[in-house]
Formats: sequence, structure tokens, C-alpha cells
Amino acid sequence: MRAASVPISTRNAGGELSTDFDLVAVEAPLTVFLGRAAQPRVRTLGVMMRTPGDDEDFLCGLLVAEGLIRSAADIERIDGNTQEIDVTLAPHVTFGSDDTNHDRAGLGTSACGFCGRLAVEGVDALAKWAHTTESRVTVRATLVAALPERLRLHQTVFAKTGGLHAAGLFTTDGELVEIREDVGRHNAVDKLVGAALRAGRLPARQHVLVVSGRVAYEIVQKTVMAGIPMLVAVGAPSDLAVAAARATRLTLVGFARDSRYNVYTGPERIEVSPNFNSD
Repeated sequence: MRAASVPISTRNAGGELSTDFDLVAVEAPLTVFLGRAAQPRVRTLGVMMRTPGDDEDFLCGLLVAEGLIRSAADIERIDGNTQEIDVTLAPHVTFGSDDTNHDRAGLGTSACGFCGRLAVEGVDALAKWAHTTESRVTVRATLVAALPERLRLHQTVFAKTGGLHAAGLFTTDGELVEIREDVGRHNAVDKLVGAALRAGRLPARQHVLVVSGRVAYEIVQKTVMAGIPMLVAVGAPSDLAVAAARATRLTLVGFARDSRYNVYTGPERIEVSPNFNSD
């Protein structure tokens, strides 16, 4: 369930007061455990806040962003329910230098997302994992300007609630491949990357990621770990996001709305025709 009906104690419509009901985005906790068939629950990711739905995609994308998995074959199975999930990793997958001491205690909120190992280690560590340097794709400038509106047209739950972020995977010709929505902008990207992993599309070197909100470091991290060479955002990037995009040779576009945008890094991937005018 992605939307829920809640009562409105007072609706003020131009001075006319009434009671009513409204559809709002659902936000709920999910406890995540990692293990192997012979070693269940070796590690916990703690309690993640997210919009229920596409939970397997969410977890796969999160593990890709952390560098724990690279393909769907790295996961043997995912079991659980809407409150608690166990992820059984393949025997060849390691948790890190110490398999028994990598718990992520606490709450991963939908507002700030999950701050994992690569986020803590920073830009230099992320650059070592980057797939984006291997991509030579280009996208027309006119298409870059149009992508946010194409994303918006497919945000079905947002249209009902006004409360969900979206992440969309597009081809370089502007065709929507997949979209995911969540109350958390980081979660929406994780769900999208997880869906791409399970469909065999990673690394997605021939695609563009479009997000409905702002871009912090973690969004760049998730994009880079998925091998996506271009990130287009409706909102603003942070300084660390720009630094990470530059270090990994990701094309980062921000403030993409009303046929305008700013290119912060990687302008060589955007084809500007002689007659192009962003106005």
C-alpha cells in the first residue's frame, strides 16, 4: 500500500471550512538482516523507513550502492514480510573485512536515507568503484530539458498524494525503461537500481537517471555504483555531490525544470545543436 486515506480535521478552501479525507503517502519501518544459508542474520542494516512496495528492489539497490553485490546472482533469496526481511547472500559474497562486526544500528530515515560504508569513506573511495568512466554515451540537450516532465507524467502515486519522490531510468533516446516512487528520494533510487539489477541491466552504461528532488552525495553514489553515466535532477546538488560527480566522471545536471538546467560536470555527454535555445 503506497497511499492511505486520513481524515482532515479542517479544510480551508478560500475561507470555507469543512472536514474531509485526503490521500497521503505511506511511510513504514522495515528491519533488514543479511546472512548466508549456513549463517543467517550475520549482519543487520537496522530499521529502514520507506514506502511499502517494491521492497526486494529496494534491498537489491541498497546492496548495490554499498558495493556488497554486483549481480542478481549474488543473492540466493529474499524472505520476509512488510515489517522484517532476511536477505540470504551467495557464499562467495563477503560482508567486508570482518563479517561479524558490520551492523548498521539505528534508523535509516526516509528523509536522509541510509549512510553506509562508501558514504563514510568519501569521494576517493567512491571513485575506485566507478563504472561511469567506461561510458561514451551522449544525449541531446533538448532531450535533457524534456526528461523531468516525462518523469512527472509517470508519477502515478505522486499525482494522488503529492508526497512521493520518483526516480526514472531512461534510454538516451528518452524512452522510459523503469520508474519507482517512494516517500524517500534515496529509497526511490534504490528501488530503481534494484529493479535494473534484477532485470539484468546493470551496469546501465547506456541510460540516464532522472530524479524528482535534490541531489546529495548518496544519490551520486547510487548512480555511480549502478554504472549510470548521467544524472538529471529537478532540484539542486550539494557541493559534495558535485565533487563526487567530478571525481567519477558522472554527468550531473541540476535545476532541470521549465526547459532549463545547469550542467555541473561531464558536459561532453550533452549534445548542443547550433539552434538549441533553453528559453
